[in-house]
Parts: sequence; structure tokens; C-alpha cells
Amino acid sequence: MGDPIKHEAPLRGLIKAQFLPEESFLSWQSYGIALSQTWPRFWNRLRARSSDYDEVVEMKARSQNEMKRTLNWWDLIWFGIGSVVGAGIFVLTGQEAHRAAGPAIVLSYAAAGFTAMLSVFCYTEFAVEIPVAGGSFAYLRVELGDFMAFVAAGNIILESVIGGAAVARSWTGYFATLFNHQPNQFRIHVPHLAHNFNQLDPIAVLILLITGAMAVYSTRHTSSLNWITSLLHVAVILFTVIAGLTKAKASNFTPFVPYGVRGIFNAASVLFFAYLGFDTVATMAEETKNPGRDIPIGLLGSMSIATVLYCLMAVTLCLLQKYTDINDDAPFSSAFRSVGWQWAQYLVALGALKGMTTVLLVGAVGQARYVTHIARTHMIPPWFALVSKSTGTPVNATVVMVLASCIIAFFSSLQVLSNLLSISTLFIFMLVAVALLVRRHYIAGQTSPRHLNLLILFILLIIFSSIGIAVFWAVSDGWIGYLILLPVWLLSTACLSRYVPRVRSPQIWGVPFVPWLPALAIATNIFLLGSMDRASFIRFGLWTCAMLVYYLLFGLHASYDTASEMSTKPVESEESEEGQNMRLLSCKYSVVELSDRFGSE
Repeated sequence: MGDPIKHEAPLRGLIKAQFLPEESFLSWQSYGIALSQTWPRFWNRLRARSSDYDEVVEMKARSQNEMKRTLNWWDLIWFGIGSVVGAGIFVLTGQEAHRAAGPAIVLSYAAAGFTAMLSVFCYTEFAVEIPVAGGSFAYLRVELGDFMAFVAAGNIILESVIGGAAVARSWTGYFATLFNHQPNQFRIHVPHLAHNFNQLDPIAVLILLITGAMAVYSTRHTSSLNWITSLLHVAVILFTVIAGLTKAKASNFTPFVPYGVRGIFNAASVLFFAYLGFDTVATMAEETKNPGRDIPIGLLGSMSIATVLYCLMAVTLCLLQKYTDINDDAPFSSAFRSVGWQWAQYLVALGALKGMTTVLLVGAVGQARYVTHIARTHMIPPWFALVSKSTGTPVNATVVMVLASCIIAFFSSLQVLSNLLSISTLFIFMLVAVALLVRRHYIAGQTSPRHLNLLILFILLIIFSSIGIAVFWAVSDGWIGYLILLPVWLLSTACLSRYVPRVRSPQIWGVPFVPWLPALAIATNIFLLGSMDRASFIRFGLWTCAMLVYYLLFGLHASYDTASEMSTKPVESEESEEGQNMRLLSCKYSVVELSDRFGSE
């Protein structure tokens, strides 16, 4: 028998190399020194900004193996539809029509869809210019710096875990409908636990584990399965619309706005959850054959299709059944049952299950890629960044994220999950819009201090006037506040356009009407945030505090050591920003391909 101590030492060394390999964690003494330098390190990371080249080339190398480029625009459209059209359309439509908006739920979907589309434009430009798995985390790290990227990272992880859990809980609801049971009959009631956390859901855990295993196996096979099942899913949706309208009653649309205009926007803030998932397409840029062409088609195409489908389904449901009678858990199945079409409820339930399964499948793929890129910066342990050589997928990140979703789905109700998910996501989308304004108007060393100060001033005015409008909407029925705050927003955006010169133009695909479109994205995201309930903000605040504690104790020191190590590496030669951009583009496409497809500037 060997000495167990001799075997334990290499094991401890391997664990340390994968989880805490940085200099600050070599010993308790080095960790104490690191903690004593927390403030100067924090100040350093607050100001530190990455570059396009670092994200696309340097960070990818830390995964040891490359992700395989196997996706095209067709795959991305169906990934977008598969990740978006699921729990929102089949569950939240009924919940919000019944409780918050009535038949005006179609306007709530339109408002949420408009806000989502503004964010889609911002994401698309970034995903084309910085085609990496990190999505919004990478974009914010380049434009707003390490600390803001970490704030987004914590919320991205929260969004991913809760998103999977929420859809899995919805899956159980429709699975129960197939067998003529109420959803809670398939759950385990534990009376000693708190309300909204006392219905344990083992079925949700099982479906998460199955879809997670499929995501680990292969991105290419996952994509093929996704677009086939999504195509069938869209066919079921079209059947639901056509069949439902044959039983429509115009009287069910009266009153159209039973809860007032405020109810429309309150519902829109929750229904924004239904549009989540498009950012998953952005995380697949690293596995896309031609990001400059495929990502804009995939992102904008899938979001446009989803918005039209959502509005059609909302109209159909409210014409099929009076909003006061809509079932919260399985609205479409129950609506068909109420008009005597018992057979149709099974087809709808089966379609809903298929749709939510693809949402879980695509979600498992996308959330792991977020985590992989975050781990490349060492803000979380680099073990999560490892890519399997055999499958070309981030196995470690996928498994851990799926298990975390399983734990949340086992306990938490859909209402708790959807509200918390929406607030986290709206916050990230607002930051991405801010980052786009910074990207177009600021380059270190080229933007003068005066123009930088003006840029900061106008962005802050845009943000705070948007907050003011949202707060005034939430607490008052008057109009005086809008007369003050709307002109501030308009003037701030106009002055940003007039007095701060653009120093960067997109080289392949760009957002139109800058700075107006990003500024409007900031305003609409903040406005929907203002419609969230108080409990969601409390949970969001608690999560943010916990995240900052982790950052100050671990993430800050790990990322600081990693950045310091990179800065000491020899650089072959200095090059201009333009030269660096061209070298970056050459990593993605050949010069000939660029000239043929996009023309020379």
C-alpha cells in the first residue's frame, strides 16, 4: 500500500492549480498581503479596460482547446427562436393577462419586444466586433472595465441559473396538463417551508439533467436537434393561433384595458422574461463560421419572428377566453378545454413541452459559454474555462450551471423566479447600451479629456433622467415630472451627438442612429425596471451584496494577479489601434473574404 499523504499532496496541488492558481493564494501569508492591498487593487481594476484583441485571442487561449466553428445564420436563427419561445409564451401570457393587463397583454408584449429589439441591436454590433463566448461580459470588460464587467458577470450567472429553473418549473406544469392534473399534484408539498418555496419539483430537476447532458455532448448535434424541434414548435404555435381564432369571441376583448395603462407596463416588465435568450446567440459567436454575416441575421431574424408570434398568441388567448377565467399555469390548454376542444389541449401541451425543452437545451449551451469566458479572466476559478478536447464544449461550466439550476428549480415558484430574472437581465442590457455609447465615442489616448468629461456627463444625465422618469411613473399619476425629465433626456442625447465626436466606426455591422438608439435602450430598460415589485429589488440587492463580498475576497485578487502576469509578457511591437483592429479581423476572416462581402472602407 502506498503512503496516502504522498497521494494527497499532488491532488491538493492539482485542485489548487485549477481553482486558485494565482500568486495571492499561494499561502495564507500571501493572501493576507493581498487583502491588505484591496483598495489599491480595486482602484486598479475599476479603471482597467480590456481590448478586442485580448478578448478574441488571449482569453480564448486559456481554455486550452478551441471551440469548434460549426454554426451558420440558419443555426443561429433557430437557436434564437429555440431559446426565446418557451415558458414566456405558454405560461406568462396567461399569468399577466389574468393578473395585470387583460386583453391589452398584446400591447405589453409589443412594449417588451420593442425594448428587447433595442438591446438586440446593441448586442449585434458587439457580437460581430468581439466574437467570443463571453457575450455581454466581454463587451463590458472592453468598454466599461473589469469591475463593471464583474457586476454584469454576477448577474449573468444569476440570470442563467434562474432562467433554467423557471422554464423547468413551467415544464412540469404542462407535463401535468397532459395527464389532466394540476401542476402541484406532480410536486411535493412541504408545509414547513415558506410560501413560494414549499412545492418541491423533482420533474423539473430531471428535465434539466437530460438537457444538460445533451448540451455537453456536442454543439453541432445540439444545433441540428434544436432547429428541427423548433420548426415543429412553430408549427404548433401556428395551429394554436389558427384553431384558436376559429373559436374567438370579440366580446372577450372587452374591456380591453381593465387594469389601466400602468397594468400594461407592469405586465411588460415581467413579460420581458419571455424575450430572454437572444443573448445566448451572441455567446455562440466564437462557434460561428462567419460572424459578420451570420450574427446580425440570426439575432435580428429570431427576435422579429418571436415578437410576431408572441403578439399573435396573446391576441388568440384573450379572444378565446375571458381574461378573468384564464388559468395561470396552463392558459392555452385550459382555454381550448373551455370551448370543448379537449383534444387540442393535449397538442398545445405537447407543443409547449417541446418548446420549453429547446429553451432549456439552448440555455444550457449559452450559459456555459458565459461562465467559460468569465473564468478565462480568473474572476471565477479557471477550472470553469476548460474546454473538452473530444467534444469541443465547456463540460465543467455546463455541468455546474445545470446543477445550480436544478437546486433552484426544486424549491422556487415561477413567479419568484420570473421577477428576479427580469430585473437582473434589464440591468445588464442597460449596461450594454451604455457600453456601446462609450465604444463609439471614446478611445484611450485619442479622446481628449474635455470630450471624455462631456461623454461621462451626458451619459449620466441620460441614465438619471431615465431613472427619474421610471420613479415618477411608479409613484405618481401626474405629468409635471415628465415635463422636466423628458427634455433633460432629449437634450442630453442631442448634446452627446453634437458635442462629443465619434472616434470609432463599426468595421462590419453597426447600430444605426447612434446615440439615439442606445440612449433609448437605456431609457426603456430602466423604465421597465421601475415597474418591478419591491421584493424583487430586495432579492437583487442581496445577491449584489453577496457578489461584491466574493469579489473583494477572491475575484478581485485573482483577476489582478492574472492581469499583472499578462502585462509583464513581452510585446513584439507596438501597433496603432487601426493596425490592431485589422489584425483582429484577420483572425476572424480572410482579407479577401472581407473585401468581397463588405467592401473596403
